[in-house]
Amino acid sequence: MSSEEIEPKVREWLISERIEMQDQQDDRALMHTLIRYPVGKNGHMFAIIIPKGRDLVAISSMTRVDAGQQDLMRKMAKTELDEWKSWMHECRMQLMASGVDWAVHVGHDDNRTTGPLQAFNVSEPIWFDGLTKNELMQTLRRLWLAKLGMIHEIKYTFGKGTGAPGPVDDWNEKKSRSKKTNKPQKAAEQEVHIDDSMSFGNGFDPDDWV
Repeated sequence: MSSEEIEPKVREWLISERIEMQDQQDDRALMHTLIRYPVGKNGHMFAIIIPKGRDLVAISSMTRVDAGQQDLMRKMAKTELDEWKSWMHECRMQLMASGVDWAVHVGHDDNRTTGPLQAFNVSEPIWFDGLTKNELMQTLRRLWLAKLGMIHEIKYTFGKGTGAPGPVDDWNEKKSRSKKTNKPQKAAEQEVHIDDSMSFGNGFDPDDWV
């Protein structure tokens, strides 16, 4: 099927599962919409994108780590560096074991130690020749469980936090470079916050697949 045929089919599948869509302006994509999954107040925000010139549907979700949790991570990195490195290693191994594509954003506190885990992204592509409603929904489920595993690991080790999303150095640096070059920020750098009652804010980064 072509991109033009895939888009209405994806929308049909989402509507049939009572998933609401928030379409985004994106000149690089035939379809770029935000959804909440699972349906309900504890759902997480996901971006579903059909990039122009590609034969795939990209699904991604970004989670920002709570400011209070980042503070405790910073203290661990300064007082128990080996334990901090071991914890970060286990987090990376957990993400790899989930089978999804992922990236972590770690703070740049100083030259001696790494900063706290500030955000992480999970994503997966589904190529058109393997796209079905089942594969779409199972992909959302895998990504959600991968996120949930990280969230519970962070909360177990560093508590519930303060309820406010912490800073993300990589995003701030990108914004600064954009200002210096007078380049407008891409839609991917905007943040989307939701109250999922887990002390986390969410964003999205479709650049991985566009």
